[in-house]
Amino acid sequence: MSRHIHIEASGDDAARAPLLTSHPELASLDSDEGEVLFERSSGDNANDVHGRRQRKLTYEEAVEEAGFGLFHGLLLVVCGWANASDAVEILCVSFLLPTARCDLHLSSSDMGLLTANIFLGMMIGGYMWGYLADQRGRQKVLVISLTVNGVFGALASFAPRFWLFLLLRFISGVGVGGSIPVIFSYFSEFQPRLKRGAMISALATFWMAGNILAAGLAWLIIPRTWVRFSLGGLDFQSWRLFVVLCSVPSLTSALIFSLAMPESPRFLMEAGRETEALHVFCRMFAINHRGSLKTFPICGLHAPSEKEERETMRGGTHTQRFVNLLKQGLTPIRQLFVGELASRSVCLVVIFYCISFGYYGLWMWFPELFKRAEDGGSPCANVSRLQSHDNQSCYPVKTAVYMEGFVTAASNLPGNIFTILLMDVIGGKALLCCSLLLSSVSVFLIYEVKTKAQSLLISCVFSGVSVVAWNSLDVLGTELYPTQLRSSALGFFTGVGRVAAIMGNIVFGQLVDTNCVIPVLLVSALLLTGGITALRLPSTKQAELT
Repeated sequence: MSRHIHIEASGDDAARAPLLTSHPELASLDSDEGEVLFERSSGDNANDVHGRRQRKLTYEEAVEEAGFGLFHGLLLVVCGWANASDAVEILCVSFLLPTARCDLHLSSSDMGLLTANIFLGMMIGGYMWGYLADQRGRQKVLVISLTVNGVFGALASFAPRFWLFLLLRFISGVGVGGSIPVIFSYFSEFQPRLKRGAMISALATFWMAGNILAAGLAWLIIPRTWVRFSLGGLDFQSWRLFVVLCSVPSLTSALIFSLAMPESPRFLMEAGRETEALHVFCRMFAINHRGSLKTFPICGLHAPSEKEERETMRGGTHTQRFVNLLKQGLTPIRQLFVGELASRSVCLVVIFYCISFGYYGLWMWFPELFKRAEDGGSPCANVSRLQSHDNQSCYPVKTAVYMEGFVTAASNLPGNIFTILLMDVIGGKALLCCSLLLSSVSVFLIYEVKTKAQSLLISCVFSGVSVVAWNSLDVLGTELYPTQLRSSALGFFTGVGRVAAIMGNIVFGQLVDTNCVIPVLLVSALLLTGGITALRLPSTKQAELT
């Protein structure tokens, strides 16, 4: 199998080189025997424009020809709102714990189970939706997963019993698990090479926006205990209204994607739908060059001529179709651990586990720890006591708890700005290593704090530093894998992260009343391990998507 590409040498050839060379196991997905993809000449501009109109271009060149401008800004806002909606849905549980635990009669172990529950749903949904996105399209999967997230998240507010609340939050988590990895694959496949790192970093900052939105809503709504009425036999209190409002971003995102957003052109080309992909590129060009008389200077696109076989899923008995579907679903996982992909996949498994255990295990408990630090001293100094389930321990609601959560969420901002400015300069690998190491140090210092003010300060430092690691992972995860594996890979690794998040929340739930020093030091050690492991990843700075 060979492709003949004649391109004049340029100074940034190394930077333009794809991260992945040929893979025998992926060859069937992308092969054209002996076909000339495109030829470039060094003639004048007129000849160059004429040449572009006469030849078919690859995906990467078509993205460059479409330009960069208003379309990408609008895309950033829409995808960012979807990313923020996922953050709101996940983090809303942590903000309702200090109050809802009395109404639902929760012990600390129950609270750990509740915070872990949504991650269990995300673990299942992450790979399932990621696989479907690689097979059926990014845009369709985003609409469905965001709808599942929003609908079941809202229904949870009406659950009168803990077990029903737990079940509905689990199903909501299945939806969240789909939209998180798919949104980054979808967004990255519209970006030109030199802008990709900064734009993905900008998209990741909307997680901070969702975090701030959740904290702000909690601060605004939950302390308003007068927001209370009876709905049948249900005592609908302020925290339940907060849960309903947290579902609105997901539902509005699903509506926008269903009405206004195109399918990924990269996916369309891989699926052999060149005409549809060309239409998307023309739409991008028209929006980016609004007011101009120029037209999209490409007459066609080159896409793989061989499509992935799907006919085996259509025939046979129900059992055979199920077995074929299961085998086809597991194929991307096997491909992640073959050849040169294997080492980077192992590293990312370790990194996702370490950062997810640490971040979600600690972050989801910040509001509860702040509440326990209200009497003064460190959070871990005041946890060795039984938590009362009666409403006297939850009401009146202490507004300072939600103010501190809001401040901690807002402290993400410096880290996000830092990432946007330096991602394409330093590269995701270096930022990931440094941020994980600094996060480890900041978590260790939680063990040493003596006052409430010190606790808040260290929490803000951890928030600002750890967000750099997450943003770097978002960039690396999209650039380390080819299109036909990208969403499946992100879904698989986020699934690994969900396992770690579940374990982290259960560990905190079991130990927060007896000895919270143990999980705090464990988090510090895991973040250090992740930072060291990241040194073995390849650099992806300004690399082409494969």
